[in-house]
Amino acid sequence: MTTFSKILSKTDTSKRLSVPTKSLKSLPSFNGGHAVDFQAIDESGFVWTFKCSIRKKGQYRKPVLSKGWRAFVRNKKLKVGDKIEIPLNQTAAATPFYRVQAEKEVKIFGAIFGYSPIMATFP
Repeated sequence: MTTFSKILSKTDTSKRLSVPTKSLKSLPSFNGGHAVDFQAIDESGFVWTFKCSIRKKGQYRKPVLSKGWRAFVRNKKLKVGDKIEIPLNQTAAATPFYRVQAEKEVKIFGAIFGYSPIMATFP
């Protein structure tokens, strides 16, 4: 089950990841607060810790990933146009956990051909 996937923008690669609002219900519970830390496992088995937060006031409850996100972007060498997926893996026998998957944009003669998984790099 994909919690969310997104083509990265300039803000996503330079500051914080703006998470689609419709994915808020799939993220860990905020328990009445405005921020929550959660962990996600990448393709190499490395566990990343991200902070997901929402604004404290107002109706605009757009979630963003901040803490840990920039380190992930640097480690994977992500650029504008690359793709990120954060699926929630649930099985009947195991505790649910998040994965984080990054894919590089593949261009041929300037046209987007698709996306290629990023091989493991270690922090």
